[in-house]
Amino acid sequence: MQLKAENLSAKRGEDLLFRKLNFCVNSGEALVLTGRNGSGKSTLLRVVAGFIRPESGKVTFQSQGTESRPAREACHYLGHRNGMKAELSVSENLHFWKDFLGGFEGGTGLSIEEAADVIGLSSITHLPYGYLSAGQQRRFAMARLLVAYRPVWILDEPTAALDAKADAMFSAMVRNHLRSGGMALAATHQPLGLDNAQQLEMRGFEFDDLEEMV
Repeated sequence: MQLKAENLSAKRGEDLLFRKLNFCVNSGEALVLTGRNGSGKSTLLRVVAGFIRPESGKVTFQSQGTESRPAREACHYLGHRNGMKAELSVSENLHFWKDFLGGFEGGTGLSIEEAADVIGLSSITHLPYGYLSAGQQRRFAMARLLVAYRPVWILDEPTAALDAKADAMFSAMVRNHLRSGGMALAATHQPLGLDNAQQLEMRGFEFDDLEEMV
């Protein structure tokens, strides 16, 4: 499997935030975005996920023996918001995402209880999501990555404000995903156990006429 960005450009307002961006991530690999706040890390992740239309270029995903397709079809996105309804139970929220996203070739999602067990909260899936602590809510947002399989995980500060135990749990999740052949694109100040990850420094508006390469 391969995720590939070619000549990618995006704007913030009327100005280009980055341009001529190229990178390639293969099965089992991770790409970590670095750079100061406002340098374009979140924008790039949202372009890959299909939430923002690029000014130029494209991001594609290809698995062995298949034609390339838009990368968004192969992606899970975990951003700053949890994407869960407070009035629904945890189980109802996760069932929604499992049914909404459906399957994807090359893998199988976990059951609700299996995913809850991975994050260490298997005994409270019957509770309304809004009753949970902020840390528990974030853990169940992470469980969305497990209930419906997608090969590409797009992670925007996924463990911000969580304790060390939750950080270690999520790092193990990411490592397991990579070991199984998945890919990850992450903007994070935490290591996430990605010691051998590629790095791409985002510089915001401070680019030159040369292409950024990874």
